[in-house]
Amino acid sequence: MGALVALEKNKLRERVLTDVVQLLESKGLFTEVVRTIIEKAQEYLDVTNLCVIQLSEGHKSLIKLVDYKREDASEILIDGMAYEKFLLISDDISVCIHTNNTLDKNVRNQMKEYGIKTSITSPIYVNDEIEMYFAIFDTQNELTLDNSELNFINIITKVIQSIAQRQVTKNSLIASYEVLRDILSNIGSGIIVCSENDGSVFLENYIASTSQEVRRTIKECIDKYFSKKYNDRDSNFYMEHFDSISGLWFEVKFSDLIWIDGSKALVCTITDITQKKKNQQKIEYQAHNDVLTGLYNRMKCELDLPKEIKRTIQNNKKGAILFIDLDNFKHINDGLGHRHGDMLLQQIASGLQSMMNLKDHCYRMGGDEFVIVVTYENFDDMDRIVKNIIEMFNTPWDLSGTEYYCTMSMGIAVYPDDSIDYNELIRLADIAMYDSKKSGKNRYCYYDGKGGNKTEKRLDIENSMRQAIASQINEFVVFYQPVMDVQTNKFVSCEALVRWNSSSLGFLGPGEFIPLAEYLGLITSIGGYVLEEACKQCKYWNEHGYPDFRINVNLSVVQLLQKDVVGDIASILKKTGVNPKNIVMEITESFAINDMDRVLKIVSGIKSLGPMIALDDFGTGYSSLNYIKQLPFDIIKVDKTFIDDIVDDEYAQAFIKLIVGLSKTIGTKIVVEGIENEQQYELLKELGVHYIQGYLFGKPLPSDEFEEVNLKDLREEVVC
Repeated sequence: MGALVALEKNKLRERVLTDVVQLLESKGLFTEVVRTIIEKAQEYLDVTNLCVIQLSEGHKSLIKLVDYKREDASEILIDGMAYEKFLLISDDISVCIHTNNTLDKNVRNQMKEYGIKTSITSPIYVNDEIEMYFAIFDTQNELTLDNSELNFINIITKVIQSIAQRQVTKNSLIASYEVLRDILSNIGSGIIVCSENDGSVFLENYIASTSQEVRRTIKECIDKYFSKKYNDRDSNFYMEHFDSISGLWFEVKFSDLIWIDGSKALVCTITDITQKKKNQQKIEYQAHNDVLTGLYNRMKCELDLPKEIKRTIQNNKKGAILFIDLDNFKHINDGLGHRHGDMLLQQIASGLQSMMNLKDHCYRMGGDEFVIVVTYENFDDMDRIVKNIIEMFNTPWDLSGTEYYCTMSMGIAVYPDDSIDYNELIRLADIAMYDSKKSGKNRYCYYDGKGGNKTEKRLDIENSMRQAIASQINEFVVFYQPVMDVQTNKFVSCEALVRWNSSSLGFLGPGEFIPLAEYLGLITSIGGYVLEEACKQCKYWNEHGYPDFRINVNLSVVQLLQKDVVGDIASILKKTGVNPKNIVMEITESFAINDMDRVLKIVSGIKSLGPMIALDDFGTGYSSLNYIKQLPFDIIKVDKTFIDDIVDDEYAQAFIKLIVGLSKTIGTKIVVEGIENEQQYELLKELGVHYIQGYLFGKPLPSDEFEEVNLKDLREEVVC
């Protein structure tokens, strides 16, 4: 085990020294370069404090020029100390360990004063004079240093010294042949210095002179460097080289420098990057392949499809795009859980890949959407390919021992007939897919050139929405609809409702874009914007004469399922400075039927921030009186479907009576939506409903119009 640790430490030492020596070429500020050096040195030394101490003019006092402190360490305050009084430095490398009995008593006392357990200082010479010190301190451990570690410190000192000397002399990267030779002999890369004129070698380190694969690489790359092929090379030349004999990859860098004798020279650095190449291949796979299914992803499709179109045109042939969307996949995720949904996607991917001539031509575009590229070699087999896909989806899928049917809708676009642009082809295949979805399940349609106005409008809305959210979220406008207190006939709150004033599509109501925004996962951005705008507006009204006026804000299921929804809401409340008790968060009934423990945690977390919680659309889904009791709702909003015919519908009247009675027991208020006439209003008032909302009292309006129409009467009773 000790041998392995030592081996790993030696590897780390080699890597750090390689990184440090490359900084000799840096043209950055001295302090910035040195800071990088000592941070890298810390990776190997693992001490609490490193710094470069500069002697002030006249060598009277000390200044910490560059400082590194580990997070768990205390700072060593030596700035301004008289040079003669800091006893831990000398003209040679100095190692002091606190428990060493041979130390001078004053030295030991000074170490105790600063809490230093181990001190190593190494002088840095500039023009043969000590101008700085490379200092290593540890305030926690008494270190035992071996020769390799002391040699490492000496090399780091020489590198800093060389950079400092260069700064002073404005000469070459290094001021002496001996320093360069010492440094180069201790790093793990192959390095040579050669003439820029003819490539003759001035200096080479141990690896460059002994490793056969490195020598081969150097020779081949120097030949390339001086060949006509690279006549346009710049002063910093880079290439990657594969040594076919050893199977290793090398990174080769050339940099210009002025040699000691004043002649122009090249520094050639050769580094083994075989592992880096393997990692790149892994990263490329991850970038181009879907993690869940192993199929190629959208990015890979966007790379491959243009090439395939070009190849097909060059051969005067035809190919096709099959766009597949699963039917009602959301029901599987919601009903069986995402684990079963993932399992289904994996089985579908495997089935598509196993079909003849489809392997390596299948792509998962995201969610439950797949694209298959039928190359021109297989275009004549289109009917068979389509038939096989339909048959596959006619067969039940085995999800953990349970057979489940999931069909698909498929759209087909042919290139180059329909288009030669890959984005357009995918769009047209998508249009055809929606046409097939409208005609039934497990069907396919070819793009017919007409496009289908509704489908194209959906795609236009989708594209415009993505652009609006990416660049101009303010295209979305918040409207407000009043909510009346039945007992006082006063407007006590309003509901914030979003509208989209699209620059390209005009004014759109929520029914035209909200479902699509939820499907595309864009509702989170829209919802966050609406909440922030509503909070700002509420704060404004509260501070301008209406201190108790509340605003209701809808939270979509997608928003509520975000990782840190409570934190996001808290951030907006804090940012806007609104009184949280004047904000009512409305969640839909469909959210409340999910995992009770999770729902309770989220709802309780939001409520703890101060807002009231309302259950929206009650009675439209899978509501349970039991979970209403379990969750901390302040308000229950009854959906307007119960109100439309309530005057003549005894069942609806009985339902409202039940909910009103329940509200008295559990301490909630009842809001009824969709009130459009006086008869509904009078009946609901008689039934004991607390709040009502609807066109009878006001339609949703922008904030300025809402204020003008409704808030002027806030302090007066509304005559209905």
